[in-house]
This record gives sequence, C-alpha cells and structure tokens, in this order.
Amino acid sequence: MNYSHIEVLLIEDNPDDAKLTIRALKKENLANNLIHLKDGAEALDFIFAEGEFAGRDATCKPRVILLDLKMPKVNGMEVLERIKTDPSTKTIPVVILTSSDEDPDIKKCYALGANSYIVKPVDFTNFAKAIAELGFYWMFLNQPANNA
Repeated sequence: MNYSHIEVLLIEDNPDDAKLTIRALKKENLANNLIHLKDGAEALDFIFAEGEFAGRDATCKPRVILLDLKMPKVNGMEVLERIKTDPSTKTIPVVILTSSDEDPDIKKCYALGANSYIVKPVDFTNFAKAIAELGFYWMFLNQPANNA
C-alpha cells in the first residue's frame, strides 16, 4: 500500500463503526487516501514508522486523525498524548470520535491537545452527516500547519 499521501487516518477497533465512518467519508468523496488501523499499538507503529511499519516514510503525515478512545492494547488517550508530545507529530489535527460523552474524558482529551471531540451519534443518518461535515472541514476548510 502507498502511504505517501495519507489524508485520513482512522483509528477504530469497532469494525461496524469503522465501516460506517468509511462509508460516510466515501459518500462525500473524502476517503480516497484513508488508512484504517484497528488498535492504538498499531496506530503508534504506523504514525512513528515502527514495528510492522518500520520501512514507512514517517515524514508523510495524515491531514487528520480520527481517533477512538476505548481500544485494546493502547487506548486512545495514550495515542493522543504520544502524538501531541512529539515535535514531529504535534501539529497533526486529532479528532476524537468516540461514544464516550463523559466530562472527564472530554476535559482530558482537550488538555492533551485534541483538536475536536465528537460523540458518535447513535443512528446512521446523523452519524453519516456528522462524519461528512467533519471530513469536509478538515480536508477543505482547515489550513494545516507545515510539518517539518
């Protein structure tokens, strides 16, 4: 797979939520260069070009990361913290996309540097609309920082 031009990095362990997210992004033509990773450990390996992704060019950064919080191996908050404390990745926008609407989670994510926190809507129509709007904003409206 070509990792040189990644637009969306989806980190989601729930296959149904991942399918819905990908379908909603594809419907709006926002998933052309999407990578889906299934847990936090795999995500960190990918982002920092380690483990099974050791040959990947780590300077090729995604335009946005959609990150679930409750995942096996390494949870989303740990992934967020690692991304936002590393100088090479801290400017990548990270959107928390989770079912948790617990106030402590929201506060901690923003304190760690999350750019946005979205609670997954329950029904598909609202979920697809939220994902489409999210994708449009981060792909077309937001001006990314130049990652050195």
